[in-house]
Amino acid sequence: MNWLSLDAWLTRIRPHREALALALDMVAVAVAWQATYLFRLGFERWFSARPDYDAWVLLGVVAVYALLLKLLKVPKGMWRFSGFGEIKRLAVVCVAAGLTVAVVVLMAQLTKVPRAVLALHPVFTLMALAMMRMGYRMLYEHMRSRISGSAQEQRRALVMGAGDAGRLLVAGIQHSQGWVVVGFLDDAPEKRGARVAGVPVLGTLEEAPRFAELHGITHIVVAMPAATTAQRRRALDLAGQAGLPLLTVPTSQELLAGRHVDQVRDIEPEDLLGREPVELDEGGISECLNDKVVLITGAGGSIGSELCRQVARYGPSKIVLYELSEFALYTIEQELGEKFPHIPLVRLIGDVKDLEHLRHVFGKYKPQIVFHAAAYKHVPLMEEENAWAALRNNTLGTYHACLASAEHGVERFVLISTDKAVNPTNVMGATKRAAELVISHMARQGHATKFMAVRFGNVLGSSGSVIPKFKEQIAKGGPVTVTHPDITRYFMTIPEAARLVVQAGAIGDSGQVFVLDMGEPVKIVDLARTMIRMSGKDLREIGIEFSGLRPGEKLYEELLGDEDTTLPTRIAALRIALLGDNVIDDEAVSVLLEVLESGRLAGEGSTTRAFLAKLPLSYRCPG
Repeated sequence: MNWLSLDAWLTRIRPHREALALALDMVAVAVAWQATYLFRLGFERWFSARPDYDAWVLLGVVAVYALLLKLLKVPKGMWRFSGFGEIKRLAVVCVAAGLTVAVVVLMAQLTKVPRAVLALHPVFTLMALAMMRMGYRMLYEHMRSRISGSAQEQRRALVMGAGDAGRLLVAGIQHSQGWVVVGFLDDAPEKRGARVAGVPVLGTLEEAPRFAELHGITHIVVAMPAATTAQRRRALDLAGQAGLPLLTVPTSQELLAGRHVDQVRDIEPEDLLGREPVELDEGGISECLNDKVVLITGAGGSIGSELCRQVARYGPSKIVLYELSEFALYTIEQELGEKFPHIPLVRLIGDVKDLEHLRHVFGKYKPQIVFHAAAYKHVPLMEEENAWAALRNNTLGTYHACLASAEHGVERFVLISTDKAVNPTNVMGATKRAAELVISHMARQGHATKFMAVRFGNVLGSSGSVIPKFKEQIAKGGPVTVTHPDITRYFMTIPEAARLVVQAGAIGDSGQVFVLDMGEPVKIVDLARTMIRMSGKDLREIGIEFSGLRPGEKLYEELLGDEDTTLPTRIAALRIALLGDNVIDDEAVSVLLEVLESGRLAGEGSTTRAFLAKLPLSYRCPG
């Protein structure tokens, strides 16, 4: 028997399940009536001893059973899940219908209907109805075991996208433990009603909620790896309306990286917020990094570790990993050693505030390219008690790394900056703006090193960002906390941000501040709602609470100041910021560096904030 064909046929008739179930039950009632006569009268008198009006009595019996079955919603039950509870409901129907029929027949004085038939028919009917359901369940579980290797149907999938990816997906998971692909959804008119890998194309993407409810779907899989980001986002939005857990096949970039189509994964925020892949000047980047010694500070952080991965793709002669956290350093060196075993690694525990150690490292390993990602970046944590620590690490650490680079002939130095440096309202943003001023100051000193900065917004999934926090809160059952109903943020994936940083390092000139194209800002409460929906929950199950803006937090982030403009580069996603405060106050930078070196502002956060407010940073000191 072709079990896949049987499963497909059952899928096709599922929209008519209730009507078919009621019709089969009526046939069972009629057959039970005949069987009861046969049992009572025997073959010789089976038909000859019946009254002339027996056909009308049978019609009435069937009508009574149909009415009671409908009233107790028996046809709505799924036969493949039939158990003792279903048998009890059938028993109630048969007893009630048997008594009703007996009373009506006796009151109508239809004496030629044998009393034994009236008494035994409910028993025969119950046996017939129960045996049909049990037989179907046995057949269904056998079919499941033959198709997927398990009688337990754990996951019924509806696949969005009936192309090659969908076909390969079915081939890969249809025989996996507990997976059953019920049907495809696709907007292409020519695919409507067709069959892909033996599975029917049921309808369009917009019909996902209807078909999900109709077929008892447990998971929806979006199989559109070649679709544009906008098309994938639309498919995910439509799938999310079904209120079921969503899965997706790898994107085209992930497939190129070695993943397989049937390796379905959960929906990630990158799928919802990502943009079209950025076109990079691969040749220019390779020329900049190939066979060079590259040093990365903060190498174990969210951005730093991704910079390590991206840099390693271009074949540097050596990567110097400079990191303060022992665990973060261990994690990234293990990963790089496994993925890029041919690239020599130097693994150093170090603090960018320690100038003498930096000088020793630069003198020994002679890096040619430096990416400076070491920073304290958590806004609320840096606002009060840690304000001085943030200023020293983010600004003095940048200066020390610049100084060591200039002294040892580094070709290019790239600072990782942030949109929070624009009109900063918090200490973290002010310290990063101060670091940008240090970069501009160093660029004016006539060093051979090209100093530049790259400014971008939030990166999806980085440590301390909102995405991992939302995931954790949803997993715990909520509530999801959002600071303000109107708060918005720019988002970018970590790999995209790192690639653009590397690109900026390859094309940038000294003193330039690059701004990344962050796309459209995202309302955080909308992101929270979407993540809740994509998890298969709704706002009645997991609520959203507003906790209020935290110290130093803005409602809206900016990538440029009010007086700033930009110039395009040959890379569409990269622009050069022309800052309104373009004239660098070298005296103010010198004062800043002297205070940082002396350490005389260590103490309360208010002292550090007051000092930052006096500098040309456009910093608005709260209170």
